[in-house]
Amino acid sequence: MNNEQSIIYLDHAATSWPKPPAVTDAVVQAMLHDAANPGRGSHAMAVRASRVLFDTRKQLSKLFNIKNPNDIAFASNTTMALNMAIKGWLKPGDHVIATTVEHNSVRRPLFYLEQKIGIQVTYIEGDESGNINLDDVAKAIQPNTTLAVVNHSSNLLGTIMPVAEIAEITRKHGIKLLVDAAQSAGIIPVDVRAMGIHMLAFPGHKGLLGPQGTGGLYIDPELDLEPLLHGGTGSQSEAKEQPKVRPDRYEAGTQNTPGLAGLKIGVQHVLNETVQHIHQKEWSLAQRLIEGLQPIEGVKLLGPKAEQPRTGIVAFNVEGIDPSELSFILDQHYHIAVRAGFHCSPLAHACAGTTDTGAVRASVGIYSTESDIDALTLAVKEIVEQYRG
Repeated sequence: MNNEQSIIYLDHAATSWPKPPAVTDAVVQAMLHDAANPGRGSHAMAVRASRVLFDTRKQLSKLFNIKNPNDIAFASNTTMALNMAIKGWLKPGDHVIATTVEHNSVRRPLFYLEQKIGIQVTYIEGDESGNINLDDVAKAIQPNTTLAVVNHSSNLLGTIMPVAEIAEITRKHGIKLLVDAAQSAGIIPVDVRAMGIHMLAFPGHKGLLGPQGTGGLYIDPELDLEPLLHGGTGSQSEAKEQPKVRPDRYEAGTQNTPGLAGLKIGVQHVLNETVQHIHQKEWSLAQRLIEGLQPIEGVKLLGPKAEQPRTGIVAFNVEGIDPSELSFILDQHYHIAVRAGFHCSPLAHACAGTTDTGAVRASVGIYSTESDIDALTLAVKEIVEQYRG
């Protein structure tokens, strides 16, 4: 049996697969024809490589309603982008507001700065489904609060956070808003200007359908971050200091031109499909999975209840079956790829009450089908019956 052809892939929250064929083609074409170093030369191939990067920025700007494409700094993933934002903005003594659905890509840099330079962090408690009370955000604000960090959608619970409403509260106090769009970029509409977002960290390899090793950070034009990396940019090479001009200030070193060529096509695919259509499709599939799993004996579903807003993430546990074992059986016997464990989100597991066990997470993507969902539901039912029998 050819696993590549037969696999039912329901791990899109980790990375989307398969990619649109045009994405793969774009990567190959860039390797063949545009593989020079962008910004490091005036010869034709270097110019074409630079054009690849700028065209990708333009597509991302269209998707996120960013006025100036040069306000996007490329990164290798969301984790790097979040580190760029958090370590580039915060100063000793600053206070940060975050939530208990944050990924370790936020929690760990904040903890590092707590230990290293003495920042303070207040985590807004989420309920069992990860929802927060907006009044708690207002109450958490202190005179030294300079940043609020919000996970747009939980990678465990699928909860969608009220970003615009949080921005309305923090804006009155001059607090900057950083949004982790790891699970929302290309899946939920994101408009940085309408939603009051000062920094947006996003991956290229998930909802944007691009290759791994791509992502970026939108930085409001009024913000100046301390660069995470210092080094060659291809510009102002005679100066000792990092250039002030964007995006060079935040992009030391050679960029991933082939990967970004693929990302450009991935974003175009999302724009053509529309984020609204993608979100509706993934929500419908999530609802189908919830409806299929709910009646199975011993199944406990995590996250928002049926018919409530969420992304295409459905996490669950089965009483008496270890999540890792269930995931292993699904993979080995049913060729269904899901993810078990703690998903780099221990705070979200604390909300859900699964700190001791972890959970199984199924997550749909643009190419997922109803038959994929039904196959997972049937497999879980069979496994439970075998255990109960």
